[in-house]
Amino acid sequence: MTFRDSVYERARRAGRRIVLPEGTDERVQEAARRLEREGLGVVEVLGRPLPASRIPDLVRHLRARRPDTFPTDAAAAAALQHPLTFGAALVGVGRADVMVGGATFPSGDTIRAALWGVGVASGITTVSGAFEQLADSAVAAARDRRRIVGDEPIVAFLSYSTKGSAAGPRVERVRQALESLARRQPDFAFDGELQTDAALVAHVAVRKAPGSRAAGHANVLVFPDLDSGNIGYKLVQRLGGW
Repeated sequence: MTFRDSVYERARRAGRRIVLPEGTDERVQEAARRLEREGLGVVEVLGRPLPASRIPDLVRHLRARRPDTFPTDAAAAAALQHPLTFGAALVGVGRADVMVGGATFPSGDTIRAALWGVGVASGITTVSGAFEQLADSAVAAARDRRRIVGDEPIVAFLSYSTKGSAAGPRVERVRQALESLARRQPDFAFDGELQTDAALVAHVAVRKAPGSRAAGHANVLVFPDLDSGNIGYKLVQRLGGW
């Protein structure tokens, strides 16, 4: 059984409720058909207009979660006219287990809707940039690696420097993240700062980071900021033909 087959089988057993908010897009419609055809979950595709009968419950949810952002029912109801906000609020009130968005709307809109409707995981206080957030990201990604893949996470903190080969504020931030994570004493292997080749390629790791617990065989990569993370995944997506 391949890794994908294993994930699909677990999804079938779980029977999660999936909301796809960008239902006017043909790619999203095809994704919904495939999810249903494969039996990977119970799919709800949002179109236009959005179902008005659900608005009052979702208004109460948004106002309770973000009273400063939504001081009135009218403000919350207006925000819920955006399908991403509507879908995220469905997850927030327990009417869906997951929302998948970002096919047609910008990343910022998707993140904002998730923060409004669902929020961040327990113990997470930042979204991007600070060294504490990098440590938080490592913990969250390691947990997801175990949950999704089923093996032991090996975490590499990426940088343009490997073990002191360069210096500067950005390198220092990665080192501070490493120190922050070490103080938490996590139950997985991790190391940094590592360049991508040192993190992934064994013979490079032997030369650049001898004795590292993660170099050469990392399976979780923590990018130093949102810019590099976005660039990295887009490169993999497009060069990989996805």
